[in-house]
Amino acid sequence: MDSPQRVVGPEKQVEDVTAFVEDRPQTLAEYDVGQRQLIDALTIAIQAARRRAEPLEHLLFDGPPGLGKTTLAYIIAHEMGTKLHQTSGPALERAADLVGILTNLEQGQVLFIDEIHRLPSVVEEFLYPAMEAFRVDFVLDRGAYARTVTVPIKRFTLVGATTRVGLLTAPLRERFGMFHHLDFYSVEQLRRIVQGSAARLGVAMDVDGAQEIAGRSRGTPRIAKRLLRRVRDYALVKSDGRITREIAREALGSLGVDELGLDEQDRRYLAAIIGVYQGGPVGVNAVAATLNCEQDTLEDVVEPFLLKIGLIRRTPRGRETTDTAHEHLQVSPNRVGKAQQQFEF
Repeated sequence: MDSPQRVVGPEKQVEDVTAFVEDRPQTLAEYDVGQRQLIDALTIAIQAARRRAEPLEHLLFDGPPGLGKTTLAYIIAHEMGTKLHQTSGPALERAADLVGILTNLEQGQVLFIDEIHRLPSVVEEFLYPAMEAFRVDFVLDRGAYARTVTVPIKRFTLVGATTRVGLLTAPLRERFGMFHHLDFYSVEQLRRIVQGSAARLGVAMDVDGAQEIAGRSRGTPRIAKRLLRRVRDYALVKSDGRITREIAREALGSLGVDELGLDEQDRRYLAAIIGVYQGGPVGVNAVAATLNCEQDTLEDVVEPFLLKIGLIRRTPRGRETTDTAHEHLQVSPNRVGKAQQQFEF
């Protein structure tokens, strides 16, 4: 249930990091599929900063995993004509880790911190003067002999990314000059992304094939590109290498990804609520216990997309499945036996 290699999981996998280099937009013009308001705002901000010959203001990107926050950080550095330094909140365990990075930044360079809400508080404290006054303050000695040593650093741009903006502390959040939320993509937008990726990868594909992949990509570009690579492999082995609707359906069906983009993990979650709890309402902790998985996995990985497409509801009394979910699984909440036989918990 908690396998990190879930093909439609939004989490970044090793293959995504490898493919990121060869299949990523370099400019805002290439990225310009979806997120229209964000792209317009970034274009103006970057052009204004370049005309003033100043670094860009600090930016914070919020949204579910896989929507392009890391890609935007690379694009910002490219558009500003500078270098990007990448790290993550969990990787910065000590203040010295952050200070080492900050003191080595050159004028105008971009520091990208992924999952910034997971920064330890002692590390976060060092970010405040660095973001506001471009300096790092050290406290030497203790008690009556304590003194502060200030080390100036060069002006830089901090780009933070988070999937849980509510966990950010208010002092850190308020120090960002720009804040943008990324939302799920439409099927049409994903189709264009898939076609663009196929062109960059040299994959022959018709429009119907791209549409089929986009429709099962859960509104997430990362998943769309991952599915494209899996379908590409299938088409190369089982056919002439060209991706058509039929080939895409066969390939995705063999991976267990259905027409809505659900995989076995999603269907087990829905079937547990329908088959064991008669469609709900039921607390997420009870569902997690039934499926023998972590509650955070359900809340952060499984539920967001199911909520968006209307297969479940969150109510004060717990989770409930909708009629759409019952129709999709072809099972009624009153027919408990069939749901329990269909999926082994």
